Amino acid sequence: MESINEYHREFSHKTFVNPKFLRMEFLRNENLNQVVDILKFQKLERFVKLSGNIYPDLVKVFLTNLWIDDGVIYSQVKGVDMAITDEVWLSVAGLRDAGTIVSRANVTDLGGFKSCLRNPNSTMRSYSMGGLSIIPRLLSYIVIWILTPRGFNHAVLTEDDLILMYYLVNKIKVNWVSVIKEQLVRIRKKPELKIPYAILISSFIEYYDIDVENELSEEVKAQSEITVATLNKIGLKKVNGNQWICKATAEEDETEGAGTSTAAEQFTGGDMGTGEQSFSRFEQLMINQLNSIEFNQKSHHEYCETHFQNLKERVDDIQGKLGQMFYGPED
Repeated sequence: MESINEYHREFSHKTFVNPKFLRMEFLRNENLNQVVDILKFQKLERFVKLSGNIYPDLVKVFLTNLWIDDGVIYSQVKGVDMAITDEVWLSVAGLRDAGTIVSRANVTDLGGFKSCLRNPNSTMRSYSMGGLSIIPRLLSYIVIWILTPRGFNHAVLTEDDLILMYYLVNKIKVNWVSVIKEQLVRIRKKPELKIPYAILISSFIEYYDIDVENELSEEVKAQSEITVATLNKIGLKKVNGNQWICKATAEEDETEGAGTSTAAEQFTGGDMGTGEQSFSRFEQLMINQLNSIEFNQKSHHEYCETHFQNLKERVDDIQGKLGQMFYGPED
């Protein structure tokens, strides 16, 4: 009875972080082999490409009944006892409970993260994804949406994001099982957080062959896959056939090569004859902030678009079930 009460009190109202997945073949085809190498070094190839069906209600039951004993996750779903042992982690996600435990104490200098910026001389005090160079920008997207998914503020990197980025960029093998366990414990303690790892937990449910007939099931949609459209949304642009650059960098190059004045030059009093810009430090800061706001708006739009699509699909599913209850199945 207590578990039922906890389910209704803590989890029944919770929504999910929109799932994302990524195929290594896509990265190779797009000449992003450096990201492939980093993910392979971390043994994340199978985990980042997890997709399939999600069982929202059963995922919530799993989290309601979750506890950890001696480093092993235990739960119970529909009367089936589940122990997420090393064998289960390896079989489902290709992960082992091994590697470095992520800690701020192991990071020597987060300030060194400036090397990942498009402009290492930037005076910005917080790190916006829009200010990163190509590889760190894509890695940060993978961190925020797949490795430690959250349901808010995807355009700004938190200190936890920076710490994980430090491990990735410096090729320090991370204990990802430990990272995921920490996130699952956190979701139980903070009711305002959205539920992450819906695909992973649903895969655990399938591994234990739990009966999912008549359970709410949602297939991970194509829009959840990281594709060229995703790269465009995070501010990357393909040039010269198969080379990716930052859109802002391309625009800056085009501006510098133009023979006529731009609006920015007119605003700052740049030399119209040479096409050079003379931004002051304050003006450059404002431009950076505007770029960050633009990126935040794009990320929020993407979230709203996906969220309302999920709502529509759930309403359609409810309407279909109500129709079967009152009118019987269609012939």
